[in-house]
Amino acid sequence: MNTNPDVAHEYAVWAPEVDLIEVHIGSSGDESAGAVEVVGMKHGDDGWWRHQISAEGTGNGRYAFAIDGGDPRPDPRSLSQPDGVHEASAVVDLEAHDWQDAAWEGVPPQGSAIYEIHVGTFTGEGTLDAAIEHLSDLADLGVTTLELMPVVAFPGEAGWGYDGVALFAVHEAYGGALALQRFVDAAHQQGLAVYLDVVYNHFGPSGNYLAQFAPYFTDRHQTPWGEAVNLSDASSDEVRRFILDNVTMWLRDFHLDGLRLDPVHELHDHRAVHILEEMSALADEITEQTGIPRVLIAESDRNDPSTVAPRRSGGAGGLGLHGQWADDVHHALHVALTGETQGYYADFADPGALVKVLEHTPFLHD
Repeated sequence: MNTNPDVAHEYAVWAPEVDLIEVHIGSSGDESAGAVEVVGMKHGDDGWWRHQISAEGTGNGRYAFAIDGGDPRPDPRSLSQPDGVHEASAVVDLEAHDWQDAAWEGVPPQGSAIYEIHVGTFTGEGTLDAAIEHLSDLADLGVTTLELMPVVAFPGEAGWGYDGVALFAVHEAYGGALALQRFVDAAHQQGLAVYLDVVYNHFGPSGNYLAQFAPYFTDRHQTPWGEAVNLSDASSDEVRRFILDNVTMWLRDFHLDGLRLDPVHELHDHRAVHILEEMSALADEITEQTGIPRVLIAESDRNDPSTVAPRRSGGAGGLGLHGQWADDVHHALHVALTGETQGYYADFADPGALVKVLEHTPFLHD
C-alpha cells in the first residue's frame, strides 16, 4: 500500500533475469496523445523493478515496460488494455467503484441454478453494462448464479476468451474493469451470485509476452495448448503468487462469488502443497473474512474425489475445492450427437458410454 501522499503511483514488474527495465509513461499507440517519458526503473534483490511517480507525472495513464532496450510491452499485471493486448497498459483504480451490495449474503453452491453467459453475444451491444438490463429477467427465470465465460483481455474484439493473455485486465470491448464491478454489484442487488470462468493452465499465443519478462513457463511439461505454466520449477514462487494474487483480486476487488477453473489436470504442480489447495485455502479465508461464500469449481477429466475432499493439516486430505465440473456428461452427449471421437472424445466412443455417465454421475440423482 502506498502511504506517501507525494507518490501517486508505483510502477512495478517482476523480471529477475534481465539487465534493464524502462517504463514508458504516457506510452500509447496514438503518437498525438502526448510526449512519452522513458525512465529507468530500480532493480530490487527480489527480482522486482520499481518506479514511483508524483501526481504531476501520471500523464494519460498509459504505460509500458521496455526490456533491455527492446520494444515497450504491456504490464503482465495490467488492469486495462484499452488499445489491445499488444499495446500499452492503463492505470485503473479498483477502489473507485461505490459498492451498493452491503446487504448481499451470497448464494450457497448446493442447489444453485447456474446460467452461463458469453458477454459478447448475450446482448446486441456485447457489453457488461448492456447485460445489466437483463438481470431481472434471469432472476425471474429462477436463475440463482451467473457464470461469465472468460472476460480477461484477449486478441481482437470477439472470441470465446480462452486465449486470454492479460489475466488481471477485463476485455475492453466488454467495458473493462469498472464495468465488471458494476455488473457484479447490480447482479447482487437482484439476488444473483456471479462466478467467473478463469484459465490458469495456459495463455493464448498472441499478445503473450510473459516469457520475455520472467520464467512464467516450463518446458518440463506440455499442455494441449503449449508449454505449461511454471508452478514448481526454479522461480516458481512468484509465478504462483501471480496466480494467487489474481484469485484474490477477483474474489475481493470484484466481489465475485466464485471461479470456475479451466482444466485443472493441466496445472502441473509437484510441490508438497498443490496450488489448487492454496487457492482453496485463499477462497475459504475470504469467505471467513466477508461472511459471503466464495466458491471454486474445477473442470477436470480425472473424476478424482480428492479434488473436492476437504483439506487437512499435514497434507493428508484433499484439495478442498467446492465443486467439480461434470465433463463426462458433456463429452458423452457430444459424441452421441456429433459422432466426433478425436482427442479426449475417444474415451466416449463406446455406445454404452452415455448410459454409463447418466447412471453414475452423482448430481443427476440428487
